[in-house]
Amino acid sequence: MSDRRFFGAKKALLLNTPVVEAAEPSKTERKREAHAARDMGERLSELTDTQLKTFPLSETLLATLKEARNITAHGARKRHFQYIGKLMRQHDVAAIEAEFERIDPDAPHNIRLQHESERWRDRLLSDENTSVTAFVAAYPQSDVQALRQLVRMVLKERAEQKPPRYFRELFRFVRDTLSTTPNPPVNDLNAE
Repeated sequence: MSDRRFFGAKKALLLNTPVVEAAEPSKTERKREAHAARDMGERLSELTDTQLKTFPLSETLLATLKEARNITAHGARKRHFQYIGKLMRQHDVAAIEAEFERIDPDAPHNIRLQHESERWRDRLLSDENTSVTAFVAAYPQSDVQALRQLVRMVLKERAEQKPPRYFRELFRFVRDTLSTTPNPPVNDLNAE
């Protein structure tokens, strides 16, 4: 117990009043928060510029994160991340964590999106006409012409036994379409 708390408790005991703990966090809690902010800053510095644009960060912090990539000396890097941690404490940590969760490939919703995209891709390639119509019906914002062209290119690519370039492009197209839909429709792809 610190001296301040001890003497405050002793004074309250002498005056016969209840002890009121200050709402101020302890030094350990403040250091823990500072270390968490610094660690989050280190995670942010590892991201690309396009990924960083999706985060709710100030221009100062973005510039500082970009500078961190060029610093190689251990001591200077450590000081720089301390400064990034200081800047991070001024930002909404919950929003930044939510954005990390959104871009994390191992997050449950991203795994679900990956599996759903793979099922749609396989279905599109197994029976071209009805599945393209079903996909467009489920996701009306998708580009029908591009989808049909990609499916044709994948089938041609397979026939010629070329590397799977369009196969991957079809997957990206389907995944991007599924990820831009706010409330994806529930389809039982395995039933057909």
